[in-house]
Amino acid sequence: MMQLWKPLAVLALAGVAMPAFAADCATEIEANDQMQFSKSSIEVPASCKQFKLTLKHTGKLPRNAMGHNWVLTTPADYGPVARDGMGASLETNFLKVDDARVVAHTKVIGGGESDTVSFDVAKLTAPEYNFFCSFPGHAMMMKGSLKLVK
Repeated sequence: MMQLWKPLAVLALAGVAMPAFAADCATEIEANDQMQFSKSSIEVPASCKQFKLTLKHTGKLPRNAMGHNWVLTTPADYGPVARDGMGASLETNFLKVDDARVVAHTKVIGGGESDTVSFDVAKLTAPEYNFFCSFPGHAMMMKGSLKLVK
């Protein structure tokens, strides 16, 4: 770390323009066979145009037994969307088809699989959102918050 810092400091002191570090407009989150996400919160920089999230299932069980997805809604819509998902099917990722309350979601995946979703950051008009897994019975344990940050 120190070895990288010294050349950058010398360049800065010499007045050499350095590129600005880009906002991190992507993240990865893992889910496992114990119904846990690896993160309970995610911050999305407001400077991002698109945000990309990759969900990785680190478990071994198939999607029909212990599948997971990542669903983003407002806090007010979290409960109703999760309840509606319990009546949906694996083929619809345990979500109502074309549910306008869902900001973004991945597919339901099984052990060893991954899926990626990108969404327009301009859609994030509230200060905070909830993310969760809509597989029946998972939403109470597998949930977190997503915040838009300056």
